[in-house]
Amino acid sequence: MVGGMASGGSTPGGNTLLLNDRAFNAGAVGVALSGDLQIDVIVSQGCRPFGPTFTVTQVEGNVISGLNDQPPLAQIHQLIEQLAEKDRELLRNGLFVGRSIGAAQGSLGRGDFLIRTFMGADRENGSIVVGDYLRTGETIQFHLRDQNTAKEDLEMMLMPQTFDLPPSGGLLFSCNGRGTRLYDHPDGDISTIQSVLGGVSIAGFFCAGEIGPIGGKNFLHGHTASMALFRPCAECPND
Repeated sequence: MVGGMASGGSTPGGNTLLLNDRAFNAGAVGVALSGDLQIDVIVSQGCRPFGPTFTVTQVEGNVISGLNDQPPLAQIHQLIEQLAEKDRELLRNGLFVGRSIGAAQGSLGRGDFLIRTFMGADRENGSIVVGDYLRTGETIQFHLRDQNTAKEDLEMMLMPQTFDLPPSGGLLFSCNGRGTRLYDHPDGDISTIQSVLGGVSIAGFFCAGEIGPIGGKNFLHGHTASMALFRPCAECPND
């Protein structure tokens, strides 16, 4: 599944859905595609890891009290002290926590982490709060984000597409925290996509939450570019 939330209503019925010339304040509007069609889904989270991976050893809901049997806040301070000054500056964009999804410990890469927001910490007991519910035994790694990393990550996710037939078109659902809030120029994500794929037609919208798969499972994201690319299916059986 791929898509995004165009807005977040504060009360039930607070959003408006449009279907041709009709308007609704409940339900869903979707598009179904069929035929000899190949669809590739890409989710670019725009982050890069720093420091080692940690095992969650004590957690309740979204409050982590133990990483490798130690209070996490002190370990974060140590990691930050070891960062280069340029990377410390990136912390102004926020600190992010990557949850290992669907990969063995020894083969973790950038695409194997589900990125979640670091929401705060308790200085008294050294615990931290993450924007997701975790379980004991999970592997996490801390991440940074900036416009260069976001561009690099999107390019990396798009590169395998260049070995197939050129896409006929695509849909892009980009976080409203990207755009000129992330890049120092307009059309940040679109210009990267066009540079890699060579002029493919793209439609979509900015989102207050994006939907897309990581590790084969669908998640609701923030700060991502989630997209679907369409091309003729060269290996589809003829009817």
